Amino acid sequence: MSMAIKLFSGSAHPELARHIAASIGTRLGDLHSSRFPGGETFVKIAEQVRGEDVFIIQPTCSPPNENLMELLIMLDAARRASCGRITAVLPFFGYARQDRKDQPRVPITAKLVANLLVTAGAERILTMDLHAQQIQGFFDIPVDCLYAAPVLVAHLQRTLHPDAVVVAPDSGSVKIAQAYADMLGAGFAVVAKRRVSATQVASSHLVGDVKDRDCVLVDDLTTTASTLTQAAERLAEAGAGGIYAAVSHCCLTVQGLETLRRSPIRQMIVTDSVPLRPELQDPKVVVLSVARLLGEAIRRIHEGQSVSTLFRLEAAQYV
Repeated sequence: MSMAIKLFSGSAHPELARHIAASIGTRLGDLHSSRFPGGETFVKIAEQVRGEDVFIIQPTCSPPNENLMELLIMLDAARRASCGRITAVLPFFGYARQDRKDQPRVPITAKLVANLLVTAGAERILTMDLHAQQIQGFFDIPVDCLYAAPVLVAHLQRTLHPDAVVVAPDSGSVKIAQAYADMLGAGFAVVAKRRVSATQVASSHLVGDVKDRDCVLVDDLTTTASTLTQAAERLAEAGAGGIYAAVSHCCLTVQGLETLRRSPIRQMIVTDSVPLRPELQDPKVVVLSVARLLGEAIRRIHEGQSVSTLFRLEAAQYV
């Protein structure tokens, strides 16, 4: 007898989970999450899942420790309920920026999180736009890493002038920016960045012709918006036309939104991989949904089909 698909959501982003379920014609499973008086998380799966194909949807966004712990508890509950297979769906993988030892006596927290997910019961990981692709190698289980680019590019094609330029706001974004440029058939430029502190950066040199041309800065995530806004100011100084930003994960703080509002960036296009709090909603921030893209990946994983075709521009049909 084949496994039935079961989708469950934690409390991090239930709206996205509902949209994912609707996109594949199913509903979210019955899962109760609550807190004991001491603050400890309690989870109960309130329906039969024995032998079923279970997908647990939970981005480990802010507050990351709370959301990660709830995800681990949900995975453990599913494992002890004798599921057929358990896939952890992390539209946003928190702690991904701590992927190496860049100072003495510091942890590699991304590897620690990978170990915790597997220990808790995850047998497969579905995620999107990892900050560092080598994190896939931290797991000894299958990892499917989707890209938000097809969804974002479909919007950019309708927004930008044909002679637009894709700009990497720092050297770490060169590869993703080049992929966007190829998809859009656009020019390419790079802004050199020097990080002053965890919250401050300084942009120095611009390589590429941007004068009187629409420019789109691309990155995988933003929190303080300092990298994007510093690069945008450098583009404005160079005579760029309209300046836009495309970001997979919008982890903006209130201070980051204020920085964005003061910047030359006309519009920042993001996805709903993490929930946008009401106080962060702004005309400059345009949110596109990745629910259909994630839903299609879940359907293909469940049916044993290839997921790799979703990495290409044709996946824009799942906007």
